[in-house]
Amino acid sequence: MFIGHFALGFAAKRATPRVSLAALFGAAQFADLLWPALVAVGVEQVRIEPGITVATPLNFISYPYSHSLVMLILWGILFAWISRRLVPDRYVFATTFALVVSHWVLDVLVHRPDMPLYPGGGQRLGFGLWNHPVPEKILEIVMYVLGLWIYLRATTARDAIGRWGLWSIAAFLFVGFLASDAPPPSVTALWIMALVLGWLTIAWAYWADTHRTLKS
Repeated sequence: MFIGHFALGFAAKRATPRVSLAALFGAAQFADLLWPALVAVGVEQVRIEPGITVATPLNFISYPYSHSLVMLILWGILFAWISRRLVPDRYVFATTFALVVSHWVLDVLVHRPDMPLYPGGGQRLGFGLWNHPVPEKILEIVMYVLGLWIYLRATTARDAIGRWGLWSIAAFLFVGFLASDAPPPSVTALWIMALVLGWLTIAWAYWADTHRTLKS
């Protein structure tokens, strides 16, 4: 799952309008922001094996701290607590917590059975939609369009940056989704690219969102 995560970040703006889109993206993508850093230091492992699924060549050998259900619940509580302290609105804790944990739920839909329940646990889950790329892509595109539509219903551009900044990041994410099947040249290139693009997206979302205002 790729743009499906961002779809939930866009949609969550409706429930928590005072929370930056960057924070909502960060919650929905928390697992994928943490994962490349843990791969870089050798705590988690991935291999590039073209053909392991139809849609992606990545074999996720071990990622219990970034992608297990129990750890994402714990990370979600921490993320939501910090968010609630910074933005003391009614639905901030529940929304940001749900976004962090939603990453596991959406990934279970598309991954082969490699999603852990907890660190050290042997059972892994995955329904394998990556082996059925047409319905998987339709699902993500529908989610993305709906999430973006909800965000647009909640905000309006204050200036040209608010308008084109938003549409540029929306287009960037969509193009990245269409190109995500290409295998990276190495694991090192993979985690570097994931870190750079992940945090670039967060910064881009913050820039665009600060130039938009809430609709009454």
